[in-house]
Amino acid sequence: MGKDVIIACDFASREQTMNFLDQFTEEKPFVKIGMELYYAEGPAIVREIKSRGHKIFLDLKLHDIPNTVKKAMSVLSNLDVDITNLHAAGTTAMMKAALEGLTRPDGTRPLLIAVTQLTSTDQESMERDLLIHEPIDQVVMHYAETAKNAGLDGIVCSPLEAGKVHGRCGDGFLTITPGVRFADGDVGDQKRVMTPAAAKEIGSDYIVVGRPITQAEDPVAAYRRCVTEFCD
Repeated sequence: MGKDVIIACDFASREQTMNFLDQFTEEKPFVKIGMELYYAEGPAIVREIKSRGHKIFLDLKLHDIPNTVKKAMSVLSNLDVDITNLHAAGTTAMMKAALEGLTRPDGTRPLLIAVTQLTSTDQESMERDLLIHEPIDQVVMHYAETAKNAGLDGIVCSPLEAGKVHGRCGDGFLTITPGVRFADGDVGDQKRVMTPAAAKEIGSDYIVVGRPITQAEDPVAAYRRCVTEFCD
């Protein structure tokens, strides 16, 4: 398994998304479709981007009772995405149900990844708003182990935690890390961030990069810079 850069296509419409992707005439980047675009355009946008040759991380972060998540994952499995996700806070029962729903009759399925704590969450907000008082890295490790024991393929986590997750759950347990910014870039609303090169060094398997690429003057050059720093 090689490392890869996933571009967060956080656009509000099909038109904006395709105008962005049309700039890539040589590469077919791995793209993330999140809530904004999916809720605006529905499953059709997933099928269209897939038909253009892109791998897709469908980032909808399911979190509901096990039976509801199982049924929803069964629908999503028909979209032929490469990765999808849910919240680890939904419990082991929900994660196991999700795997059942996601697995197709022939036994194949997309990779299933659990969200631990969002990269916009820090220790203070976790304690104040969620009443979780353990250190945030311990919370992330516990969620990671729970996800692994439920049969999931990996977690979404801050790049600051990727190395620790591999140490606890093994190198084959994937880490997908948002919160990646160039050293000379703006961190925006992310609180736990790291550069592509540092994320590579600490052991991230995939990095998710949005605004540093999508809002760059030259998105293709920014993407290539990410690939060079993270993958080469």
